[in-house]
Amino acid sequence: MTESFFDRINKNKTLHTPDVLSCLANLSNDEVFTPPEVVNKMLNMLPQDLFESPDTKFLDPACKTGVFLREIAKRLLVGLEKQIPNLQERIDHIFHKQLYGIAITELTSLLSRRSVYCSKSPDGRYSVSLFDSPEGNIRFRKIQHTWDTKKLMYDVNGKKIGKCIYCGASRDEYDRSAELESYAYEFIHTNNLEEIFNMKFDVIIGNPPYQLSDGGGTGSSAMPIYHKFIQQSKKLNPRFITMIIPSRWFSGGKGLDEFRDEMLHDNRIREIHDFCNANDCFPGVAIEGGVCYFLWNRDQTGMCKVFSHSKDNITAISERPLLEDGADVFIRYNEIISIIRKVKQFGEKSFSEIVSTRNPYAFRAEYKDDKTGDKTCKMLGVEAAKRVYKDIGLKLLGRGLEELPKYKIFISKADGAAGQIGFPIPARIIGKAVICGPNTACTETFLRVGPFKNETIAENVKSYMETKFFRALVGARKNKNMTQATYSFVPLQDFSKKWTDKELYNKYNLNQEEIDFIENMIASFGEGDE
Repeated sequence: MTESFFDRINKNKTLHTPDVLSCLANLSNDEVFTPPEVVNKMLNMLPQDLFESPDTKFLDPACKTGVFLREIAKRLLVGLEKQIPNLQERIDHIFHKQLYGIAITELTSLLSRRSVYCSKSPDGRYSVSLFDSPEGNIRFRKIQHTWDTKKLMYDVNGKKIGKCIYCGASRDEYDRSAELESYAYEFIHTNNLEEIFNMKFDVIIGNPPYQLSDGGGTGSSAMPIYHKFIQQSKKLNPRFITMIIPSRWFSGGKGLDEFRDEMLHDNRIREIHDFCNANDCFPGVAIEGGVCYFLWNRDQTGMCKVFSHSKDNITAISERPLLEDGADVFIRYNEIISIIRKVKQFGEKSFSEIVSTRNPYAFRAEYKDDKTGDKTCKMLGVEAAKRVYKDIGLKLLGRGLEELPKYKIFISKADGAAGQIGFPIPARIIGKAVICGPNTACTETFLRVGPFKNETIAENVKSYMETKFFRALVGARKNKNMTQATYSFVPLQDFSKKWTDKELYNKYNLNQEEIDFIENMIASFGEGDE
């Protein structure tokens, strides 16, 4: 072959040659492209002697741009120089025997081959390494979902019933004609993984698709699928797994309880890099709860090294178990762990005991004034992004009627704008709570705190909820949507009196470092906060 692609790069080092993959990484998309600099940080976690062995095999099971394989190829080109001095022989060995990928769509297969082989057709004259097939080692198969119903069925609204047995995708949304993309990713739609390439892999690396709609919503309400790529990867028993995924699995996420438990009890996870602000990894892309990448080492167990990346590239490093004693979630910050430990020593009941579950009054009717019945209550809801009260017949409430005569506090269930610990800094964590008197209820937009026998106690509880101490402990568990469990680290107090942060810091013997952490990370609660 004549002058190689890498020769041409070396000749033009002085030219401004923007990386097309860096440009693509700045595009907002449901399937987020990974910037090369993030890929290289992930590769830095691996033992570097992997790139000096001609036998190391790498797999990206979710190729989008081919950036992972391309950056690995660069390292192998340097690492194997002494063993395979001839550049073209080295290129051929790397691309034919060490790098493998499974594209997630036909389009990304072409893009990946173009960035890895410099040609969408590896069997063509422009490929840096010639293959016998037009796909090289980056394959794409158009897979169909396998529905959990044997025949096509419809509900009363005419929607197709059933979900994919592999990924849980909604049949109504993804049972499409052959010419449309099905998003049935090959890697997670098979029980015979080892047959895809018929080989063992040393490293499985990538940025898997994050979610699919299951007919129940978008964003964090959509159905996550990234964890299925990790679980499938473990079945192949590689030496190492490293992937970048949303951090929602730390404390919440739809359908992630089993996966979270599995991850937090897996002492083969040796490193986690946590970013509260996803923009630090994916510029211009908003991902609620941030993102993280991790290193799983099959042959090594022990404490996990946790890197908490924060504002201005400040990084806190600790070595600790992923699961704090008595917790059921991953706690991001060391300072919060020490505060939680001090609180636990008091043996107090949890504030979550006075927080309702979702939709406290089981109200599922249309939110509009309804005075058709003899008895009504004032119901707090949201209309046109504003809180409003409407008269609602008691017959429309499915539960909670016994507490209507008492005082309650209502607080928003979903408040992404309030932020979380680490993003923004400082963060408010919760929205503005509102005290409601007798004969009031709320829609499922809110959680109920209480009920309380009088307004004074309700006011004291509200003032406690506005302390930075309270909100820091809520922040330790906060995901996008607030639940009863989000408040489980917060201790109940004697609410015959008001509480201040100074009193709470003294009561729980917080040191100056812990106090400074709360004061710097948690915003003051102003009158205009919603």
